[in-house]
Amino acid sequence: MPTLILVRHGRSTANTEGLLAGWTPGVALDERGREQAAGLPGRLAALPISEVVASPLQRCQETVQPLLDARPGLTAHSDDRIGEAHYGDWSGRKLAELSDEPLMQVVQAHPTAAAFPGGESMRAMATRAAEAVREWNARVERDHGADAVYVMCSHGDIIKSLVADALGLHLDLFQRISVEPCSITAIRYTRLRPFLVRLGDTGDFASLVPREEPPAGEAPVGGGAGAP
Repeated sequence: MPTLILVRHGRSTANTEGLLAGWTPGVALDERGREQAAGLPGRLAALPISEVVASPLQRCQETVQPLLDARPGLTAHSDDRIGEAHYGDWSGRKLAELSDEPLMQVVQAHPTAAAFPGGESMRAMATRAAEAVREWNARVERDHGADAVYVMCSHGDIIKSLVADALGLHLDLFQRISVEPCSITAIRYTRLRPFLVRLGDTGDFASLVPREEPPAGEAPVGGGAGAP
């Protein structure tokens, strides 16, 4: 079965403003995010990519555009099922404000019980994303062969849920996974089990440098902004 290259979108204006973007329209890559996207073709240059699938949201579409420009023969697809979680009434709000919401504790510690007001549950988010990957695996294998490689550009919580699915990890533990903007995560699927062969690889270790203020113990909803 195919190898899936999961790319989180590059750093966005919402990331740097500390906003939970969700499906808010008009959220673009910031300057650094555009630089990250421009470097993506070089990072993936050795791979025989057969298809590109992306969330319909602007920040994901902008992230894959340099890759599509570098490989004019690639077929690009958009799939709502790998779009960001529907955060409902939380969309567009400051993460600092949301940290005081009682629901945030549930999102952190018991995400299978979390449903966003006016939005969707985290279970529903994870289910639709996993179903999308399985359908794309079958389609890519049918059209390009069992050894095919394809790219899927999505969002932090979606990618973390797919990693948890591949590892057989309960969704309540998925907040232990971290994927930075424009990081690459690779999952090789086989008939019996998936293999996680890369996780959140940016090729840059700046995020590991000790900071003046230690990172909080909570996982950033939506994925966070990455290294400063």
